[in-house]
Amino acid sequence: MLEQIMAQPAWFWLCLGGLLLIAELIGVGGYLLWSGVAAVIMAFMTWLIPEMSWDWQGLFFAIMIILSVLGWRKWLSIRNKTLPDEPNQKQHQLIGTKARLISDTNNGYSRIRLADGSWRVFCSEQLSANTEVEVIDVDGITLKVKPVCSNQHDDQPDDQ
Repeated sequence: MLEQIMAQPAWFWLCLGGLLLIAELIGVGGYLLWSGVAAVIMAFMTWLIPEMSWDWQGLFFAIMIILSVLGWRKWLSIRNKTLPDEPNQKQHQLIGTKARLISDTNNGYSRIRLADGSWRVFCSEQLSANTEVEVIDVDGITLKVKPVCSNQHDDQPDDQ
């Protein structure tokens, strides 16, 4: 059996990679994923270069594991910079969003429609329906908003 493995290293690496990836699916927690990926890459390398010795295959396999783990960590660090600090409070991602009031404010409260939902909003000013507002803060499930001032009239000189 060892002679068969030695004669077909590409199949050995492909099977090892498959077994490692299956073991990862069972729930190891990420430890075997990159070893499995490296083994599959080694299967393609040994298929392209069949005369590669086992010493070199082992060395390239170790290098592939290290490179894939480093690449994964780099990708995670870039990805984590784009995620908010409070992942379970999605409403904080709404800060800066602009929308129009559904109804007039009543004691400072009204509603806006965002995506497929309606949100309760508070504004310290009395505003009418269809006024464009911007979310500036979040207080529980209430979004604090301010009216968006249109600067269209600021560009024109005052003739009066």
